[in-house]
Parts: sequence; C-alpha cells; structure tokens
Amino acid sequence: MTTKFPPAVWATAFATLIAFMGIGVVDPILPIIGKAMGLTIAQVEWLFTSYIAVMALAMLVSGVLATRFGARRVLLMGLSLVVVFATLSGLAPNISFLAVVRGGWGLGNAFFTSTALSIMVGAVSGGNIASAITLYESALGLGIASGPLLGGFLGHIQWRMPFFGAAALMALALILTAIFVRDTGAKEEPRTAADIFRAMRHPAILSNALAGLAYSYVFFTVLAYSPTTPALYNIGAIHLGLVFFGWGILVGLSSVFVVNWLRPLLGPVLMLKINLVFLLAIVIAAARVHSHALIGIIIISGIFCGIANALFTTLAMEVSSFSRSIASGTYNFVRWSGAAIAPVMSGLLRDSYGPQVPFWVASGVLSAGLVVLWFTGGVLNRALKTQGQNEGLHLYNGKLSDSSPHS
Repeated sequence: MTTKFPPAVWATAFATLIAFMGIGVVDPILPIIGKAMGLTIAQVEWLFTSYIAVMALAMLVSGVLATRFGARRVLLMGLSLVVVFATLSGLAPNISFLAVVRGGWGLGNAFFTSTALSIMVGAVSGGNIASAITLYESALGLGIASGPLLGGFLGHIQWRMPFFGAAALMALALILTAIFVRDTGAKEEPRTAADIFRAMRHPAILSNALAGLAYSYVFFTVLAYSPTTPALYNIGAIHLGLVFFGWGILVGLSSVFVVNWLRPLLGPVLMLKINLVFLLAIVIAAARVHSHALIGIIIISGIFCGIANALFTTLAMEVSSFSRSIASGTYNFVRWSGAAIAPVMSGLLRDSYGPQVPFWVASGVLSAGLVVLWFTGGVLNRALKTQGQNEGLHLYNGKLSDSSPHS
C-alpha cells in the first residue's frame, strides 16, 4: 500500500478507526453495566439496539445532507455528535438515559460513515484510489477490533471509562479533520430520502439488501449478544475484550486480504453463498455449545463475518445503476434495520427461553437470507455484468465501496 497520501486521507482514516471503535467499545462492559444497574439481558441489549436503530434511520437523511451542505460539514457534524454523546454515555445515571445517548452516538456515526470514504477517495489522485480504499478498509477493521480491546482494559477500571476514552479519541479525530480535510471533487446531485425507497424497486438492490439484513442480524447476535452468554458473562472485561479483539482482527484481515484473494477466482455471488453456508455452520455450532468452546467459535466467526461485510457492501455498489450514495443508503437502511432488531430480540429470547435459543433463531434468519440469495443469484450476476464494469469509481480491488457493519 502506498503511503503517499495527503494529510486529509490520514486524518479521515484515523477518524474512521475511532468511529468504528464505538460499535464494539460497549461489548466487554455489557456484563459490568448489567450487574452495576441490576438489569436483565434484554435491557442491557438496548445499548446496541438504540445505537443501530438510529443509525438505520439516519441513513435516510445523512446522504441528503451531504449533497446539500457538503461532505466535510456532515463529517464534522458526525464527529462532534459522537464526542458529545460518548461523553454523556459516561455520565449516564441509568439505563434509560444511557440507551438514549447511545442512540445519539449512532446518529453521529451515521453522519460520519456516509461521508468518510468519499472524502478519502476525493482527496487522492486516480492512481491512489485503490490504495485509499484499502487504507479505509484497514482502518475500519482495526477500529472494529480495537473497540472491544479499549472497552475491556478501560472497563476493568470502571465501566464509564471506555465512554470517556472513546470521546477523547474522537475529539482528537475531530480536531485533525477540521484542520486537514476539505471538500474535494464534483458535488453529487441533491437527492431526497424518497430516492432510497425508489431504489428498493431495483430487484438486484432489494435482494442483496434483504440477504444483507439476514446476515446483519447474525453479525450483531455474535457481537452484541454473545458477551451475555454463560460462557462469556463472567470471564471479566479484559478477557472479553481480548476475545473480541481476536474476532475483530479476523474480520479486518478477511475483509481485505481473503476477499481480494478469492473473489477473482469464485466471483462475488458464488463466494458469498459459500461463505454464508460456512457462517451458518458456525452459528449452529454456537447454538449447540454450552462451554467455553464458544469463545473459539466466536473468534473463528470473524473470518466469515469479514468476508460477508466486504462482499455485501461491494455488491450493493456494483449491481446498482443509481449513484453511490443512493445505493449505499438503500443497502445500509435495510441491513441496519436487521442489525437493530438482533440485540434486543436476542436478549428477550435469552430471558424467556434460555441462552442457546438466540443462536438458533439467528441460524433460521440466516437460512432465510441464504434462500433469498440462492434464488436471486442470477439477478445479481446479470446486474454485475451490466453495471459493475461501468462504475468507474465503484470498485473494490480497484472498486469503490462504502464498508460497513459497518457503513
């Protein structure tokens, strides 16, 4: 990877790393918060559900704001909101307040993720676009991995500390972004939230988004629910942080390197089908395990989560004849909706029926997503042939992607 990037790219990459820390920083302290406040598992899971639900809804307006006010302003707004709401999270007196301010944190993260990649790509010359995308993916993966690590080590001191730590790091990212980042490139045509719903009529976009919704349910069952299972609940914040650090490292490595290696050999649709079959086997294994072996299963799942993250997001870009912001907004709105349901639903299922049931439900949801993908694979492949090669900037491996769990 070239290192000859302007300061704006490095500043945005650093902000990306910190922003995606926010998704997992709560992970290792869920048991501590639950015990400190005397909460049920379902109540604890609202810390994820409120965050993700607001992110999903914000996807309807974040791109609209970017086309009207410029990506830099929306980016700075998002970073500022994260600083404010992460600080308020650390000051929360009860779970209701904490769930609300976590929602505000999700709003800030939505504004950030809807603009960060486009700013990085706009700040580099054509020959460095692929390297800038790889840098973005690497920062995203490292952020997902390091969030639980930060949460674990600071949470071992006191459960409020991870929130203050994330706020301090994001404040630094805000300062660097304000200094170095400027709007670049041609401004996209203004759009409205209605454009996202119009894009859902596109068969390839809709099928990819629905399969992505099912996958995202599984992703957040692993990330948000598994820390509350008997096998992980009492291992301590530091050890829990290390478990999800290992998981996150595999998410990042597989999303960048494994996808780059296998996608040219298998094609994105076939590779995604095979990957989801393996992930389904992992989730079923998690449902059947009652011991600390679950730790190894969770870590290994990171490989298949990373592959799915990259493939779903790049398919959203490559099968669409709509602009990148509309395609990204449509996919993210639908799939984050699935992600928002998973944590609190898993908590309710655990409280009512036992700790293994949420994994069985997740396996059923993923099976439904596989059925959708299997029957619409031809639609996706035809859309790739007609659209994918004509999207000059929408490349992964030289093709532009808004990444997610992330984005």
